[in-house]
Amino acid sequence: MERLKSFFDEHRKIALAFSGGTDSAFLLYAALYYKANVKAYFIKSQFQPNFEIEDAKSLARELNVDLTIIEVDILSFEDVRRNPKDRCYYCKKHLFSRILEEAKKDGFDTVIDGTNASDDISDRPGYKALQEMKVLSPLKLYGITKSEVRRLSKEAGLFTAAKPAYACLATRIESGKEITNEALINTQESEAYLFSLGFSDFRVRNRGDNALLELREQDLELLMKNRVDIINTLKKKYKGVMLNLEVRG
Repeated sequence: MERLKSFFDEHRKIALAFSGGTDSAFLLYAALYYKANVKAYFIKSQFQPNFEIEDAKSLARELNVDLTIIEVDILSFEDVRRNPKDRCYYCKKHLFSRILEEAKKDGFDTVIDGTNASDDISDRPGYKALQEMKVLSPLKLYGITKSEVRRLSKEAGLFTAAKPAYACLATRIESGKEITNEALINTQESEAYLFSLGFSDFRVRNRGDNALLELREQDLELLMKNRVDIINTLKKKYKGVMLNLEVRG
């Protein structure tokens, strides 16, 4: 926590790209802790599930922070919709352009995000876009890892401390396959269904016309208990339901 003090001492007025996840939630808390003038900006697009915006709103209320919600039709951009391998680069460019635009209107010149020291930027074209746009990543700059963020968040009493990592819905669709609104809705509804059954930290990926489940090893028993219902429910949206035997860590 103390490592961030010098950052917020130097940057007293900041706009935060706020996802509602563990990392950006902790950054929001830290900015307030060090009495920086901070405003949070949440991008609402087809790539974010509904629970993310609710978590963002809840934490903003809890911390009494001004939250601006920016709506973006991300599928209107062809370079994102066609889903190339570096889709995240184009997506970040479009989304952060909007954040930078809104932040500037509000008088904020410095924009930060929640990239942490555990994130492998060699496989993250989106991080390249952030660097090009001069977006700062304090957690990464000061060597704060994901496990440290969770520990510090727990000490701070943030409900996001144990929140599972949740990549955007577009990551469920294999590269090269065009992203459609229908595919994103199918993913969101399928994952919401599995979550209602008690699953945690999982993915429902789109593979052709099929759903590919990626689950934790400890949830395989829950899968077998609900196997028939899961198949019947997901086959309303997919041709078949498959299981990735390389379980999530």
